[in-house]
Amino acid sequence: MTTEHADPGHGHSPAAWTAVVIMLVAFTIGTVAFFFELEWLVWASAGLLVVGALVGWALAKAGYGVGGAKSSVSSH
Repeated sequence: MTTEHADPGHGHSPAAWTAVVIMLVAFTIGTVAFFFELEWLVWASAGLLVVGALVGWALAKAGYGVGGAKSSVSSH
């Protein structure tokens, strides 16, 4: 018995990878800053987290998302 599974392709694009990497870096910096009680750096990393999300959105709108004109990833 086979099951049809339509994978929407989430996360398999330059836009998604760029956003995730930026947000992981932000989270890592924020965690280390919290450990060393650097409040300003914790807030700066929170800002970088938002920047990562906006970069991912902007890249997707620019055609680097799944199925985008500039992406080699196609949406099945």
